[in-house]
Amino acid sequence: MEETMRILVAGGGIGGLATAISLAAQGHRVTVLERRDDFAELGAGIQLGPNAFHALDRLGAGQAVRDRAVFIDELRFMDATTGRQVVRMPLTGPYRERFGNPYAVVHRGDLYQPLLDACRASDAVELVPGQSVVRYEQTEDEVTVHTAAGSTFTGDALIGADGIRSSVRGQLVGDGEPRVSGHTIYRSVIPMERVPEELRWNSVTLWAGPKWHFVHYPIGGGRFLNLAATRDDAAPDALVGVPAARDHVLAEFPEMSDAARRLLELGEEWKTWVLCDRDPVENWTDGRVALLGDAAHPMLQYAAQGACMALEDAVVIGDLLVGDGQDVPARLEKYNAQRRDRTAKTQLVAREMGSQLYHPAGERAAARNDMLSALGAEDLYDKVSWLHGARDSVEGEVR
Repeated sequence: MEETMRILVAGGGIGGLATAISLAAQGHRVTVLERRDDFAELGAGIQLGPNAFHALDRLGAGQAVRDRAVFIDELRFMDATTGRQVVRMPLTGPYRERFGNPYAVVHRGDLYQPLLDACRASDAVELVPGQSVVRYEQTEDEVTVHTAAGSTFTGDALIGADGIRSSVRGQLVGDGEPRVSGHTIYRSVIPMERVPEELRWNSVTLWAGPKWHFVHYPIGGGRFLNLAATRDDAAPDALVGVPAARDHVLAEFPEMSDAARRLLELGEEWKTWVLCDRDPVENWTDGRVALLGDAAHPMLQYAAQGACMALEDAVVIGDLLVGDGQDVPARLEKYNAQRRDRTAKTQLVAREMGSQLYHPAGERAAARNDMLSALGAEDLYDKVSWLHGARDSVEGEVR
């Protein structure tokens, strides 16, 4: 029988759990080290393109996520100052036929829970909470991590999936703190029963305004409406989940059309973040250590691909780490090479969407509207095909 590996995963988020599933399917023993005292996913809504479902199907979690998802009919881009629809991209028949899977929205917990359930059901996956990885060291044959709790764990490889402020990345890349985008986002989730019937749209709707935009869509099987309003306010410092007063949020979004304003006014118990990302880097590996997901390529949310990219990473790394641990460094370098260009492009496109597409004012906004309104459904599908339609990196036998 072929010898398998002991693999350590730093971080028990979406990317870390997906990686554990992918590696366990190859017969490896996986230890997931999570800094928090329990395994849970915080946050609200998340969008999943067809490429995410390709990866989830490979991981064996596709149907469980589908059972919790809302399959929306369209992506809708609105001019927030006039209230007019600029362009819409249908997401039903032709879109699903072309890209092989639906586009859906879920609560983050509804993506996380099926991955957590799969890990807990696997005898090959050990979930260890309360263990924040602070550094690693390695020999030619193994890697050892040290945690803030004073524990050590040793394996044949270490996958750093510990997020945008990854300690593993800090040692491997050493590029300091994340880049502060200067964009502040306010989030709220409200019961759908509070939304007027005429505003219960089965779409991801984006309202673009001068130096701000507002997105909303249903989650929780349609029981809730996810609200996310972003202001380009040159915020200098990172914030994570800080409560924001309702009056403050409403004042941050002037010149908002009636329908958008009515939806924004429904929000309560707002929390705010200042968005951060990092520049793409060429190298995510160091011998038997590699980065994955937000630790490798953190991106702004504007392309709705952060979790999708992490799921793709997990599938690829599982396909490459087969057999024993003799050539792990070479296989991790191959993973790095296979994923680097695609994720770097997504990082940069997300930045550009935030600065160039969503926030112009005046003549620049009018020119944007003219450009977008000239596009038909097939034109739009062509533009997102590289992202939504990609399967090369995750093709293989469904588990």
